[in-house]
Amino acid sequence: MTSDTAPRAQHGEAVGRPPSWQRRLRRFGYAGRPHTDVRDRLVPPYAEPDVRLFTVLGFGSATADRLARWSGWIGPLVVALFAGLLRFWRLDSPNQVIFDETYYPKDAWSLLHHGFETNWPEKSDERILQGDIPMLDTPAYVVHPPVGKWVIAIGEHFFGLNPFGWRFMVALLGTLSVLMVCRIGRRLLRSTFLGCLAGVLLAVDGLHFVMSRTALLDLVLMFFILAAFGCLLVDRDKARARLAAALPVGADGLARPDAGVAGRLALGPRPWRIAAGVCLGLACGTKWNGLYVLAAFGLMTVLWDLGSRRVAGARRPYRTVARRDLPWAFLSTVPVALGVYLMSWTGWFVNSGTYQKGIGWQGSGYFRHWAESPKPGGGGFSDDGPLAGLINPLISFWHYEHEVYKFHVGLHDDHIYQSNPWSWLIQSRPVSYFYESPRPGVDGCPADARDKCAREVLALGTPLLWWAACFALVYLLFRWAMRRDWRAGAILCGVAAGYLPWFLYQERTIFSFYAVVFVPFLCLAVAMMIGALLGPPGATEGRRALGAVASGTLVLLILWNFIYFFPLYTGQAIPVDDWRGRIWLDSWV
Repeated sequence: MTSDTAPRAQHGEAVGRPPSWQRRLRRFGYAGRPHTDVRDRLVPPYAEPDVRLFTVLGFGSATADRLARWSGWIGPLVVALFAGLLRFWRLDSPNQVIFDETYYPKDAWSLLHHGFETNWPEKSDERILQGDIPMLDTPAYVVHPPVGKWVIAIGEHFFGLNPFGWRFMVALLGTLSVLMVCRIGRRLLRSTFLGCLAGVLLAVDGLHFVMSRTALLDLVLMFFILAAFGCLLVDRDKARARLAAALPVGADGLARPDAGVAGRLALGPRPWRIAAGVCLGLACGTKWNGLYVLAAFGLMTVLWDLGSRRVAGARRPYRTVARRDLPWAFLSTVPVALGVYLMSWTGWFVNSGTYQKGIGWQGSGYFRHWAESPKPGGGGFSDDGPLAGLINPLISFWHYEHEVYKFHVGLHDDHIYQSNPWSWLIQSRPVSYFYESPRPGVDGCPADARDKCAREVLALGTPLLWWAACFALVYLLFRWAMRRDWRAGAILCGVAAGYLPWFLYQERTIFSFYAVVFVPFLCLAVAMMIGALLGPPGATEGRRALGAVASGTLVLLILWNFIYFFPLYTGQAIPVDDWRGRIWLDSWV
């Protein structure tokens, strides 16, 4: 035996040969497990489209076959249309500045006209609603990066500084996120039905619905995080497909693991992973908690590479990933995200303004010239030298970021609607964005009402969906820990990245609507749990029927729950007794 063939014999299973004990047992009639195609293990096929639905709807066989093949897009688009109709319905109601809309729409308008955030005079909210825009030109101290506000500014550019204008882009991203969840669920679970189910669940989640109709930053952050997750999923499939295509094929037509291919094949820079880096940079440029997601998703994609190399037959998968995949994974995410984050501050950097003696710098962002300002209150750095125009803005920017960090970690002001992250999953303390008690005949309150009505916009997740998600997370933990199901691990990673970091800041002033960041992953978790309830393809008819009844009942109850709370999500005037009937917990008030 030559030196070249000895290692291959020692690792016969890795190159497609059965172990020696199996070969000896074949003399006694042992057949062993049938050979499996490694290509199917690397990239599992999608479930075959079912034409029966389209046949029942009256389409001919040829048309039904075509529609079934297109169902991977038809289904998600229909679900997204449903979500969009809900989110854009009376988007300008209530015609008020609700909750933190007092900050971000005005910041967005300042960015649109100055390139940096500016101050606004007192009672500017009332004047804006009357068509008067009293914007000042002095720089404002803001504590969130500009990406989310630039997104809001797009809607204001087309529709003006009014409730519809500043909510337009958030509603659009909320609708698109439902479409993405459908497609992500389809790719993750290899089922168009389960993917569309996850999208439907997201469409009828109250927290996602309310956040899609309010000009806050958190839904924008959620959109970019979800987009990054989707890009990494596509990258995973494409990288594994390249590995599968390079593997040798045996006489039976099945691909076999090969240590040489798995250890040497260099996948290089991968466009979809770079796209994920861009999305994560935009997430960090919306809110800083995107940094935790960047770290979690970076680790997740490297672990996916490790699994791919191992399945393909790599003898030392850790060393192979460290040499072949890890450097490109880092370069595709961290530097890309950092570059995108810095570019998002372009307006702050380029608007240097002018210096007026006795007044100071005018027409520039807050702290833009801190490095050049004389002490105290400034850095006291000289603005002389050929690189001063580059170095001083970076020093000022670093100081600004440091001040913002101190603000965030030191925010301990009491708020009536603050909550501890332990309570978020059961939605025990939602946030009321808007409340008023109109008299009969006013603001939609029926003229024949016996008492005042109640109008409220309550950022409350659909309770039955969230409570079902608690059970789904337990099931996914079991699947991940005991069955090594990577799909469960991926969903749990999305939940953990958006949820667990808040436990580090339990003394800080935080709110339950921050949980909108991981709502899509909760919906994917419930969809995966429902897929298990439905039963595997080989289950008996009785088992499938029982699973269908249980799953259908759960979904219908969630839909009913959303409809029941719909008036509290949209600020509709309802009798006070009806409002009280919807306040299931005392902590919701």
